[in-house]
Amino acid sequence: MKALKPKTLKRVLNCWPPFWASGIRVTELADDWSFAKARLRKRWYNRNYVNTHYGGSLFSMTDPFYMLLFLHQMGRDYVVWDKKSEIKFIKPGRKDVFAEFKIHDQQVNKFKQQLTTQDKIEPVFEVDIMDTDDILIAKVWKTIHISKKSKAAH
Repeated sequence: MKALKPKTLKRVLNCWPPFWASGIRVTELADDWSFAKARLRKRWYNRNYVNTHYGGSLFSMTDPFYMLLFLHQMGRDYVVWDKKSEIKFIKPGRKDVFAEFKIHDQQVNKFKQQLTTQDKIEPVFEVDIMDTDDILIAKVWKTIHISKKSKAAH
């Protein structure tokens, strides 16, 4: 299967029902797969009983990004998937919120080097969900699995 270009994937994700129906938008997806940014607008349909962001939507807005960025950065010889997520709610979200996802060439090179001597790695990435006033609303820890594809899988 041919990989989508970042601009196309951004459009697809913005039409994807779990994002679209929750009010989540991908606002940026770098052409080199090094950065993504997501926004969750506060709407009547995605707030909870006490008029703050629904926690499930906050969690969802962080879901695919590190897996997608590393999938494209690592290349076809690697398996990359989400392994685990954890969220800690810090303050009630009463305004639009944002999350940013960044990876660096040094990380990619380090992971490829580690996989020359290890079967798999499972790095953890911390994501801050911030509101429009730059107040921390929640922290998410994303664990992704990365391994080399077996020769038979090619």
